[in-house]
Amino acid sequence: MGGELSDVRIMEDDGRGAIVSFPFNAAFVERFRMAFPRARWCDRHRAWRLTGTTAARRVTRWLDRELPATFTNADERGRDSFSFEPIVSPYLSTDSEIIVRTPYSRTVVAELRAVPWAWWHGEDKAWHIPFRSVDALRERWAVIEAAAQRNEPEARKMRSAAAKSAPEYEGAKARTNERRRQRYPVPATALPPLDRVLMSHEGPLVVMDVTGEIVPAEIARQHYPWSELRRDDLIWALWRRPTHDELIKAWPARHQPAADDFAQGWWQPTLSELRDARRAARSLERALETRKQGRSAPGKGARDRSP
Repeated sequence: MGGELSDVRIMEDDGRGAIVSFPFNAAFVERFRMAFPRARWCDRHRAWRLTGTTAARRVTRWLDRELPATFTNADERGRDSFSFEPIVSPYLSTDSEIIVRTPYSRTVVAELRAVPWAWWHGEDKAWHIPFRSVDALRERWAVIEAAAQRNEPEARKMRSAAAKSAPEYEGAKARTNERRRQRYPVPATALPPLDRVLMSHEGPLVVMDVTGEIVPAEIARQHYPWSELRRDDLIWALWRRPTHDELIKAWPARHQPAADDFAQGWWQPTLSELRDARRAARSLERALETRKQGRSAPGKGARDRSP
């Protein structure tokens, strides 16, 4: 290979795989392709993309075998550096690698994903970082530790208690309760189609039924300020969130919605709106599936959430 360690990098690909980059070497590329026949070149990253939740772990182990001298020397230097200037934290321990366990935090996940060679070990529910990456970890540790402390159960309880005492708490609570009713005001003279993906001021939705019940003016003003643009009666429609599959199949509008569409409260979604909604729905469905799997396994705790 003959490259410096900094020339070889592994990055998480949004939880779906790994991005692997290294200087071009025909013989090394051939060995890489033989080891990972499903790897595909990604022009946007100028690197190789591997799919699978264990991709980062698999390619890390493979590179350890392929470049033993380079990594062994780098790990020894990193171990010496850590011994001279250790990271002292209840969230960190050491073995053959640096092991990080924290409460779940999106910030922690994002920071650790940016550390070269860091990988999530699903069995012991911890991040493993080889000593060669200690300098990168040290640069990010203050942010990681602060985020972990913010997500400790006691800290979360204190924030929740403080939020409940804030003046705007009652208003936020009322908005949340209204949203949970999954009802939406629609003009009696412009009823939305049923069982079709629509865009609204509450985001994408599918209207299941229109009850015909008149929306009280006070509720409309408090929770649906856009409705003040209407002069006709508003009635309640019952809705649900569209699935990712429904969003994929939804047909986008050819033109941007007009002012009248915003005033009636619903419109045919544009392509950009559908793309955003698809990403959000995919992430939500993936999170729900992960949570479902976690509930079916014994011994899961607050610190056991996989990124």
